[in-house]
Amino acid sequence: QVRLVESGGGLAQAGGSLRLSCAASGSIFRINTMDWLRQAPGKQRELVAASTSGGSANYADSVKGRFTISRDIAKNTVYLQMTSLKPEDTAVYYCRMVVNSREYWGQGTQVTVSS
Repeated sequence: QVRLVESGGGLAQAGGSLRLSCAASGSIFRINTMDWLRQAPGKQRELVAASTSGGSANYADSVKGRFTISRDIAKNTVYLQMTSLKPEDTAVYYCRMVVNSREYWGQGTQVTVSS
């Protein structure tokens, strides 16, 4: 079984920064994709940033130039560096990984940005 544990959420002011982490543990042979998604109150969950095993990254238009996804393969961890935060970034952020060809989700971490 694989488990994803997120950390790093919290409260930030507009223009500030936060860094999210998501570490995978368990019987891990291969991690294909590592993604971050978010869900704001009353809205659908949306993909924020995606990182493939080949090293490419894709971002939602709303976060391009402000958020950076990165991965530490040795630690089975994915990060989301968030800068120039806006109140509309307020949401629960989830990491998602495809590990051993199966999809796993983190428990979610709240990010709140005040104006």
